[in-house]
Amino acid sequence: MSDLQKFLDSGERDQSIREVRNKINELGVRYIYYQFVSVTGRIMGKGAPTDHWERFAANGFQLVYGATANLFIDRSNEYIAYGPEAWELVGLPDPETFVQLPWDKRVARVFCTLFRGREHEQNAGAYLTADCRGNLRRIHDRFRADHDGLHMRVGTEPEMMWLKRDEHGKPAGGFSKPFCYHIDQFESLRPIYMKVIEYACAMGLDIIQGDHEDAPGQLELNFMFDDVLRNADRLTTYRQICAQVAREYDVIACFMSKPFMHVSASACHTNLSLWRGGKDIVRGLGQEPLPGLAEPFTYQDGGENTFMPEGDNPRIPGKTGLLAMGGLLVHQRGLTVLGCSTVNSYRRLLDVGFWAPLYANWGYQNRTAGVRNSAPGRFEYKAVDSMHNPYLMGAGLLRAIDDGIRRKLDPGAAEQRNIYAVMDEVKSKYAKLPVCLGEALDAFDEDEVARSALPGEMHKVFMDYKRDEWDKFLATVTDWDLDTYMDCLP
Repeated sequence: MSDLQKFLDSGERDQSIREVRNKINELGVRYIYYQFVSVTGRIMGKGAPTDHWERFAANGFQLVYGATANLFIDRSNEYIAYGPEAWELVGLPDPETFVQLPWDKRVARVFCTLFRGREHEQNAGAYLTADCRGNLRRIHDRFRADHDGLHMRVGTEPEMMWLKRDEHGKPAGGFSKPFCYHIDQFESLRPIYMKVIEYACAMGLDIIQGDHEDAPGQLELNFMFDDVLRNADRLTTYRQICAQVAREYDVIACFMSKPFMHVSASACHTNLSLWRGGKDIVRGLGQEPLPGLAEPFTYQDGGENTFMPEGDNPRIPGKTGLLAMGGLLVHQRGLTVLGCSTVNSYRRLLDVGFWAPLYANWGYQNRTAGVRNSAPGRFEYKAVDSMHNPYLMGAGLLRAIDDGIRRKLDPGAAEQRNIYAVMDEVKSKYAKLPVCLGEALDAFDEDEVARSALPGEMHKVFMDYKRDEWDKFLATVTDWDLDTYMDCLP
């Protein structure tokens, strides 16, 4: 039996399909977006009237494989990763992810799992390994099985900037001034962030805090941590919400990490911990009845946090945490491209002094370290920015931690110094993070464990896409070229 058929026959799927139909009727939903996520984190898919829900739930939709690479072309005007002769994938909805869109309640969305074509010559109906979301689910399931139920919970800090538009629709600076934690600047963006929070709650994001950061128009709104896959779905949903709010207020929701020099970039610090046990609880967030199925509103609660200190020193993680930290540091160079995935990402890492990481090291509450033990029981992985794909990053973190636990890797002593002040002293002690996309791609390909986070065709899709992105950058004449060399001779 193929993976596709097993997926259709699994568990309580038929019941979930009926529950979606009941919600469609209850809420008056007329249209559904069938969504999946591309290699760059872009939301892709198709839409269909709800009259066809049962047909889509049973048969899915077909779409060209190249959609997993945004259906973009490379420098040679060839489609990236897959050509027009490639087979069509099958996208099957995960009914439990159904939720109404609060900005147009006639419309809902559902995430999908991707498969190879039913009539494919090879591995017909197998899981499509170019499906980053499906890969994360399977990698996490394997991690849980290999480590006696141990599972990863994640909370992300999605910094981004709200920018004004000029008369041509182009960026015209930040909507607010670059004053970190200033309530008055936060207040200037209140209509925008309150609308984001309204939509977020309606789609299951339990917003817990927010603040104005120290770049123009830069906000951070945090939602409650949860299972790594649910968190990735929520971060993807958060970006979709911000894009909608930007349309409503005629501003730009900017997830580019470094649009301005000499101020902080937009990071997306990823806080993680490993747990055993716990239970799922539904948080309605003031929504009654729920505008979707329970899954988008469900969070893991309780259990044993294995990162908690075991001795008298609250600054030293427990044994499992130290081994996990060892894996993260050994593979941080290789993982960097999954968290810092664009040419622009390395503007953040190179603009020294704005709390971005430089080396693969760790410290307790040390914001200049590569990994910060930010509180008892959790690590803040810092080499991640606002444009990363959380499904790829989550898979990479799991593979690195798995290696740390299996090989009992020692993370070494915590580094408590300001790394920016002692760079000459530490450059031979710690592995330096890559300083450009090209170097990061090389480091990734040299790290077998990091590569294993992108199994099968996913590796080719990612490398084809990112190597082409780097080549396009190298081949592009920029304003910097013109400013530097136009009048250099005679």
